[in-house]
Amino acid sequence: MVNRDLFYATIPDFWDRLYGTEYALYDCITIDQHTVEEVKQATNVAYHVFNKMNDLLREAADETLLELGFPSKGLPFLRMNSIPYETVIGRFDFVQTTDGLKLLEFNSDTPTFIRELFEVNGLLAKQFQLENPNSDEELVLGKAIRNSVFHCAKRIGVSGHPYVVFTAHEEDIEDRETMKYLMRAASIKGAAFVPLEHIQILAGEGVYDPAGNKIDVLYRHTYPLEALLEDVSSDQFPIGIECMNLVLAGKVGMLNPTSAFLMQSKAVMAAIWGMHEHHHPLFTEEEHAWIEQIFLPTYLDEEPFSLSGDQYVKKPAFGREGDTVEVRKNGEILFSPKENSYQQYVPIYQKYVDLPVQTIQTEKGPAKAHLLIGSFVINGKASAFGFRAGAQITDNLSYFLPCGVKGATKWM
Repeated sequence: MVNRDLFYATIPDFWDRLYGTEYALYDCITIDQHTVEEVKQATNVAYHVFNKMNDLLREAADETLLELGFPSKGLPFLRMNSIPYETVIGRFDFVQTTDGLKLLEFNSDTPTFIRELFEVNGLLAKQFQLENPNSDEELVLGKAIRNSVFHCAKRIGVSGHPYVVFTAHEEDIEDRETMKYLMRAASIKGAAFVPLEHIQILAGEGVYDPAGNKIDVLYRHTYPLEALLEDVSSDQFPIGIECMNLVLAGKVGMLNPTSAFLMQSKAVMAAIWGMHEHHHPLFTEEEHAWIEQIFLPTYLDEEPFSLSGDQYVKKPAFGREGDTVEVRKNGEILFSPKENSYQQYVPIYQKYVDLPVQTIQTEKGPAKAHLLIGSFVINGKASAFGFRAGAQITDNLSYFLPCGVKGATKWM
């Protein structure tokens, strides 16, 4: 498709193809104002519930956090609260059902799909003569990062302009270019991109770049905290743990903050649902109504679904891109993925819902695909959102499907 390739060639350093196949579609589905408002409302409500839950989790016993799947190595750091927001950039995944939007999960620590929605979606919407539902959200994103960096630097006693380093695995184009995009959006004086493998950790002292410059704030948005905790050097020095010790000691600031990781375990959704079923007084009557409407029944064991006979999904507390996700009914596996990389984590069991099907335009022609809505929360407020299109269980081969609003005024 000539139009597609010519169009995406105009966007520098964008990964319109991944794993050798088409990723970003030259297509743009039309949505209405009601959908925009519904997604924003669901995002704000879901974040409000998670935000309230985080206050409770910080007071929870270590045993409770371990039951929710958090790694034991993370326990010394989980209760840190370094900035006024639980997460700088988080992403909810919703599915549109006949009963409204339902929440599948919350990637509060290391969500991707950022540049696609904050920048590229607007370019496609304009190309297809539609209004961008995410108009101006790129400015909101940049301001939020600067604001969080300021608070992070202030906490560790840095005045003036902090030295901020954005980092990711250099060989991963999506991670690398996502971090470079965030750095451009933030427009922080003196900030730099340094590949993860070039970051230097000096025990008890600080974190440094290859030139020996001390880093004030380390932005590791695409490197999951559960992976960082396991990171060791070639001589088996626990560099990940030492990095976190430096964060704890105030020798370096880190974003996303550890409070974002406290919301990352999918088992938190099971805790929220369990508290809702028992009408826990932590939540008001209005909040219980929100949970009933937006959250799906989610448990730490599959017995409730064995009793009900409902179809359900088993997935790891920490996992991404449909890896290690199974669809089951009455204990029988109806679907299992090729990848099972996250079997070491505590599993959760969530009621299965069908994703709606849409005809999409690929370079090979029209195709049917299931739609998933990714909706960002930026420093506590609903922000950009958009669509992934692919299999019933969204995986790393799913497409980015741009969207636009027809006949709408510019969203502020």
